[in-house]
Amino acid sequence: MSQVTISRSMLAESELPVYSGVSMARITLVDNAGLAERAMAELLAVPVIGFDTESKPTFQKGEVSTGPHLVQLANDERVFLFPVLFAVNHEVLRRVLATPQVVKVGFGLGNDRTALRARLGIELNNVLDLGEVLRGPGHRGTVGAKVAVAHYFGQKFQKSKKVGTSNWASPRLNDRQLLYAANDAHVALQIYRAWLRDPERMELARALSV
Repeated sequence: MSQVTISRSMLAESELPVYSGVSMARITLVDNAGLAERAMAELLAVPVIGFDTESKPTFQKGEVSTGPHLVQLANDERVFLFPVLFAVNHEVLRRVLATPQVVKVGFGLGNDRTALRARLGIELNNVLDLGEVLRGPGHRGTVGAKVAVAHYFGQKFQKSKKVGTSNWASPRLNDRQLLYAANDAHVALQIYRAWLRDPERMELARALSV
């Protein structure tokens, strides 16, 4: 497999152009039955989608997370954000996340399987954790989206810690939250496509098929 060689320390010191990501015009907050039906149709019509979740952070010792509170699913053209507080989204999420016909790609998905099962009774199928796939000898643990974007696109993927630890259970998410969440899912799909085109990955695949 192709391995990411740039380190986190190298990324921190680099002066890379900023990764632009998706705009608000390409984000749909799914909060009614009509949007839920549209989202399901579009997401089930493609072979692979970007996937991520957000949860309200816990700050007290022993506090148990009630997340995920938001599920993000992206095709190439649009990102659908599903607040879990809207019951109309639950069946759509079950259909899309459980189907083996659609690959779900993302970063750091280790806890998502357990959390979705506990919160919504959803069994994830056909999931690819890019953080595991892209891990190289220069990395301890998994590769994150920031490092992958620097490696494949030569750009800096900016993520606000303040937004990342904000209240994702809120019934009214602000624009910064919407953009943060949408880009997490969408960038995973773009990295997946870049990885598929990677000549090192293709060379290994040819060697293994001999």
